[in-house]
Amino acid sequence: MTGRLFHRFVIIAVTFGVLVFAFAYFVFLMPYLYNDPKGKVVTIPRGASFRSAVDSLISSQAIRNRWSFQIAGRLMGYTKTIRTGKYLFVSGLSNLDILRDIHGGSSRLIIPVTIPEGWRMEQIARRYKHEIGIDTEKFLELCNDSVFIHDQGIEEKSLEGYLMPETYAFYWQTDECEILERMLEGFKHFYDDTLLERQRGMKASQQEILTLASIVEAESSMEDERPLIAGVYWNRLKKRMRLEADPTVQYALGECRKMNYKDLKFNSSYNTYRHYGLPPGPINNPGKSSIHAALFPQQHNYLYFVATGFGGHHFASKFSDHQRNVIKYHRTRRELQRASKK
Repeated sequence: MTGRLFHRFVIIAVTFGVLVFAFAYFVFLMPYLYNDPKGKVVTIPRGASFRSAVDSLISSQAIRNRWSFQIAGRLMGYTKTIRTGKYLFVSGLSNLDILRDIHGGSSRLIIPVTIPEGWRMEQIARRYKHEIGIDTEKFLELCNDSVFIHDQGIEEKSLEGYLMPETYAFYWQTDECEILERMLEGFKHFYDDTLLERQRGMKASQQEILTLASIVEAESSMEDERPLIAGVYWNRLKKRMRLEADPTVQYALGECRKMNYKDLKFNSSYNTYRHYGLPPGPINNPGKSSIHAALFPQQHNYLYFVATGFGGHHFASKFSDHQRNVIKYHRTRRELQRASKK
């Protein structure tokens, strides 16, 4: 090889090397800089293909160029391994950084979800759908799936009452089964051996305790009142009196509307105005204080209670006293209505 040919070969090789490096840098390593201190949030839904993930990245302006990103993905072999989630990408990331991220899921956002005390399964399902995009139908099917429930160590037909109200943290579109298992773990951690021993000492089943707790939960939002209300219901059960708890009728109706006297005759096994004893199961998912109140009710002789009109309740041992308290409640209610119109 002559000197001139060798020199030309070197130039071609160097030029080719520079082009390869430039191509690799552009495709893999070039940072995408943008003026957005909050970063770019990108949602990659469950079952998304690589192409649809790229669409999400482009529409969110998290990547600069579709073509270069797709080439990088194919060369890295990441086109079939994408993790579902909501991602936060900051300025200055390269295609390689983002590809590794959606492959391993390291930048997925952990989303806090608060489940309030006293919510029904349907309300909980809707909250999870809104916050982390779950399938509500699948969630509710699992809540009533005898095989799934049995596998969780619960011998009931439904998970109503067992879904512990709490603030949880999940990735976007976490599997519905995993969510329920986490909630049930929270319940089992709270309802420990000490509470189980107390329950057995009361000669009651866990289902009965949770059912009473759910009624207490629906009756009052005042934590210090709940043991009083639980005591009323235990007293009525001991005396073979109907519980006559409005929340059980509301649950039977399945409608969020103001009840009337006609509703008290609604034919349902959950209607405690018609049937003696506890209803067949919990009417919501009670919080810790209501469960504790059901297990440790305040000892008293009260058999009746009615709202004061100011958030609490009047309690009475005699029906005549209860009637006077009802009159007080209606008087207070009328006064408050008149005051609101002024």
